[in-house]
Amino acid sequence: MLIDIKNLYKVYDLGEVQVAALNGVDVSIAKNEYVAIMGPSGSGKSTLMNIIGCLDVPSDGEYILNNKRVSEMVDDELAEIRNKEIGFVFQTFNLLPRANALHNVELPLIYNGTTRAKRKEIAKDTLEKVGLGNRMHHKPNELSGGQRQRVAVARALVNNPSIILADEPTGNLDSKTGEEIMQLFEDLHKAGNTIILVTHEEDIARHSRRIIRLLDGKIVSDEATKN
Repeated sequence: MLIDIKNLYKVYDLGEVQVAALNGVDVSIAKNEYVAIMGPSGSGKSTLMNIIGCLDVPSDGEYILNNKRVSEMVDDELAEIRNKEIGFVFQTFNLLPRANALHNVELPLIYNGTTRAKRKEIAKDTLEKVGLGNRMHHKPNELSGGQRQRVAVARALVNNPSIILADEPTGNLDSKTGEEIMQLFEDLHKAGNTIILVTHEEDIARHSRRIIRLLDGKIVSDEATKN
């Protein structure tokens, strides 16, 4: 199993009040699954995504990613897992405005010590994969919203991560461009990538193969889609 989460709790201390964002969550996700995590605001879906993405740590419970016990790691170890195991795609793209597409995609490889020549080669290949081979020297303000999100997807892919974690990836796109990005995720899934999609939009979640729904910090349903 790629992801194994058992009895996961996350409690936030807000002054004198404690808020339980996750309340005993159990979930397993296999390699090459395509899963959507859904729930209303305050349901715990963002907290679960942050823990899966090693951006936050649980208050209690166990999280094993790729046979590594992440729930017991310290900050430096979590940073290494984030860089090697997880490719992030955010709603707001999070691209460096002054860097071209190629350099934006290269960034994770700089952090892991890949040589300059190798970095450029891998980044070019990855941009080709997402259909942007002819736009690699353009800066974000010279690209459309859909093209910027493709750059962000390429950056997520460049380290060959265990998981692509996408947080509302079509939230800043019009419906036609959003569908194009969802088709790109479909292609990546068919190519063998594991995709976890966090969304509040039912039609976006329906692109996945499995929908996990949260409410008040608990999983209330976990079912396959009809895809």
